[in-house]
Amino acid sequence: MDSNIKPSIDLLVNNIRNLISVDAKKLEYIIAAQIAGGHVILADSHGVGKTSLARALAQSIRWRAEDLAVINSNDGGDVRMEGFNRIQCTVDLLPQDILGFNRFIGNTGEMIFNKGPVFAHFVLCDEINLLTPKTQGSFFQVMEEQSVTIEGKSYKLKDPFFIIATMNLKGVHLFPLPVPQLDRFMIRLSLGYPTAEDETEIINRHGRIDAWDNFKSVIDSADLIRWKKMVDEVQIHPDVIAYLVNCVRITRQHPDIETPASPRAGVRISRLARSLALCRGMDYVPIDIIKEIFIHAMAHRIITRDPSIPPEAPLQSILNSVPVESKRE
Repeated sequence: MDSNIKPSIDLLVNNIRNLISVDAKKLEYIIAAQIAGGHVILADSHGVGKTSLARALAQSIRWRAEDLAVINSNDGGDVRMEGFNRIQCTVDLLPQDILGFNRFIGNTGEMIFNKGPVFAHFVLCDEINLLTPKTQGSFFQVMEEQSVTIEGKSYKLKDPFFIIATMNLKGVHLFPLPVPQLDRFMIRLSLGYPTAEDETEIINRHGRIDAWDNFKSVIDSADLIRWKKMVDEVQIHPDVIAYLVNCVRITRQHPDIETPASPRAGVRISRLARSLALCRGMDYVPIDIIKEIFIHAMAHRIITRDPSIPPEAPLQSILNSVPVESKRE
């Protein structure tokens, strides 16, 4: 295990928190999800810093020339990756506005590809539930396969590739994300409102036009790629897997849950747990990490029978009822 990983993660966390008031543990979860190869959804009210957090994370990375080099399609075409792009979602946005489109050049008959903003290593999809279901669906392939297909031409996006989507909890013209799409996000978090002390600091810091002037990159993109490859090296004991499997399977029997977790949930949670352990300088996954992230990584994957019951309630009851020493089936 690389002893420099935890100090590097701490450096990244502190760099962002020097600018953005955010809970350190939630920020650690976001970074762990990125290293694990997953994506994050931030569900909150307006104005609590979701967009600024995503921007600060992306700008903390030093992008190399090869990161921004040409990527080839399956038939020889090419397109360049960006370091960071932001997609401001609106109800009239179309799939081609996100993925890109082919167009003819004048009267020559030659066709070129205009890339969409999804061709970036870090993508902020702001207010994703303002998109219509058709446009929401344009993210399915790129989230699952890290590739984009336009009229039969496929583009494989380079590592690292990370989507942070923000989602409004209230408002007009909102389109709920379908469960299969939510299932493709590794973790869902809520930043919440700051304390009075933090809010005072936010006003003092961001009430100035030069708030971002001294913000610097502190991590090389190559480190993110190297750490992602190391996630598989983190050991997870069969008993820990058995505990996770039992927790997942009980969602399919719980009387308060109408739509339970899919097998994908266990896969994603186990990988997130490995990545979080790696971020903390550990070479194995203790069962406490599974218990720590289970609700954050599962709540957006289930639907309760009674809409007045938050998904966190039955999930907490599952954690309370499943014994740590549970037997494997």
